[in-house]
Amino acid sequence: MKKLDLIATSAMGLESIVAKEVRDLGYECTVENGRIAFKGDELAIARSNLWLRTADRIKIKVGEFRATSFDELFEKTKALPWEDLLPEDAEFPVSGKSVKSKLFSVSDCQAIVKKAIVSRLQKAYKRTSWLEENGPTFKIEVALLKDIATITIDTSGAGLHKRGYRVDQGEAPLKETLAAALVLLTNWSADKPFIDPFCGSGTIPIEAALIGQNIAPGFNREFISEQWPFIPGTVWDQARNEAEDLARYDQPLMITGSDIDHRMVKIAEENAFEAGLGDLISFKQMRVQDLTVKQDYGVIVGNPPYGERLGDKPAVEKMYREMGQVFSELDTWSIYILTSHPDFETLYGRPATKKRKLFNGFIRTDLYQYWGKRPPRVQ
Repeated sequence: MKKLDLIATSAMGLESIVAKEVRDLGYECTVENGRIAFKGDELAIARSNLWLRTADRIKIKVGEFRATSFDELFEKTKALPWEDLLPEDAEFPVSGKSVKSKLFSVSDCQAIVKKAIVSRLQKAYKRTSWLEENGPTFKIEVALLKDIATITIDTSGAGLHKRGYRVDQGEAPLKETLAAALVLLTNWSADKPFIDPFCGSGTIPIEAALIGQNIAPGFNREFISEQWPFIPGTVWDQARNEAEDLARYDQPLMITGSDIDHRMVKIAEENAFEAGLGDLISFKQMRVQDLTVKQDYGVIVGNPPYGERLGDKPAVEKMYREMGQVFSELDTWSIYILTSHPDFETLYGRPATKKRKLFNGFIRTDLYQYWGKRPPRVQ
């Protein structure tokens, strides 16, 4: 099959990390706001769904063109080779969005794209009647931005952050994709100790363990495109066998997650067991102020409470001060803290080595990075 135009969608601020992951899979890519474009065949669809830890979903770009009238949208959509991708019985709901475009009625754009695809498929499959739509599902989206229409098909189904291991969660769980990004933004490697002192439902330690043992994050879930006729089942088998061969299940890990709430510690343990990593991560109930470490040259990654609700602010600020005092002793450790609190560095007691803007859902946050001493060179 000829190469398809693929798009890995991304949360704002994570584009460069997703792009590195795409390149690590062996695909050249270009980076735009919220999307990473690359070319690939059916195997690329399977691989990128299985392996991309920080992308939101993988889409096929069927076409991109200028459209300032409904006639233009209809004709240019109809001109695309839909029969190459959609079988005669395909179910294909159409969603849409429009930003700064003359065609601002999303429901009309959806209806026109749907009608154009039906017209193309009826001609391709020599049908005069309406199509049945009782076969595999192809979720199509028409997105208009400044009069440019981009028409895509989602290959993932549920978002890629849904790894399948989350049995339960707390009030404000960190998305698995962002948790993986936080780990990838550190200097951590599997031979170093790793601590998350605010582990909540365990997402950061679990993602660290998946990275440490090189386990594909999508290995234990299904994707909508597995049902599509143009991607043979053998392709998915090949991609999963590759992932199995690349996993390092015998890699020992030193990963700890702690939380002040004993209920969250229990949930974290359950989630880790669901991910098949229960024996690899140790969870314990503990205040961050009581943290002690025995090893050197480790990494701490934390997503503490931000104090967004007014009543919580004084307690959170007190905790940031105490955390700064405890962590100041760990001069060989690298520490990475995600928070939206604008005065974090002042409260913590020292300026960060580096700051990186990230979005936790719709909350603008900064990742404060404190780099520890380098380990001595082995002679």
